[in-house]
Amino acid sequence: MRENLSQDDLPQILLEWYDVHAREMPWRVGPAARKAGQRSDPYAVWMSEIMLQQTTVATVRDYFTRFMARWPRVQDLAAAEDADVMGEWAGLGYYARARNLLKCARTVVDEHGGSFPADYDALIKLPGIGPYTAAAVASIAFDLRHTVLDGNVERVIARLYNIHTPLPAAKPELMARADALTPDLRPGDYAQAVMDLGATICSPRSPACGICPWRDPCAARAAGTAPDLPKKTPKKAKPVRHGVVYLAQRADGAWLLETRPDKGLLGGMLGWPGSEWVDSAHPLPQTAPPIGADWQVLAGDVRHTFTHFHLLLTIHVGRVDHEEDPLRGAFVPRGQFRPSDLPTVMRKAFDLATK
Repeated sequence: MRENLSQDDLPQILLEWYDVHAREMPWRVGPAARKAGQRSDPYAVWMSEIMLQQTTVATVRDYFTRFMARWPRVQDLAAAEDADVMGEWAGLGYYARARNLLKCARTVVDEHGGSFPADYDALIKLPGIGPYTAAAVASIAFDLRHTVLDGNVERVIARLYNIHTPLPAAKPELMARADALTPDLRPGDYAQAVMDLGATICSPRSPACGICPWRDPCAARAAGTAPDLPKKTPKKAKPVRHGVVYLAQRADGAWLLETRPDKGLLGGMLGWPGSEWVDSAHPLPQTAPPIGADWQVLAGDVRHTFTHFHLLLTIHVGRVDHEEDPLRGAFVPRGQFRPSDLPTVMRKAFDLATK
């Protein structure tokens, strides 16, 4: 136990903990390697941060490894076909991130000579980069003093100072507190350290206070309120929408698919032709099948949850045994079709139709 700790002591205490307990990540340069002079790859840091938005580390690891193997430099990604990138992204969700990934890579190549700018103000102007991502890249990749505030950091700071103002109203206070703690030396390691602390010890439901490096100065631990923080404003119930999709297969095994419009949910992704998604209080939209077939309605709906609503899809399946041009989409030969290229909700429909 350390006596008479001041706020100035906290960053060094956390960095000492991080030097021993840092998580190993495929995109991370660990503290020992950094001490030996190895620097982070801004491209890898940026890629990981975009993937990690709204997504867990466990899910991102394999995607990151595949992306970096296929497109090891930002120039490679900038030159990639949109459909290839969207296909590799399939299943990771929040598909606007994939579209912005390409836009950002091309902007870095076209306007910054293929190098990410070592400047927060320039980073935040890049497509798909907001305040958090700009701060993360600036601090982790370039060791500039900028404060990161993700969900893990919010939780740590709310508990450290016993802040009961509910999120999102508490964000300004949490940012001010977090910024006051961010050190001038090793800000990149500190940013990763405080995120690791929230992910591994200061966890949402059962914080391991007994082994926390900030145990002694933590006001919420002393007050017994740590498991209850941070407070959050209750969310409204998600509405339910429904729609129809058509899965057509030719006798040669080809499937009828279309590329969804760039704007909107699942923009730029492969999908099954179908209707708009409307509020479940309204009748299912009347949408003409994309091609003539003996259409059958499958028993049971596909159920999927997006950020702001739940979706129910009625599945129509049909076999096409004649020559006819579809009204929408195009047939993809069996050998060129990979179900893994479909976004999750569309793959659920495929799984239901082919089980």
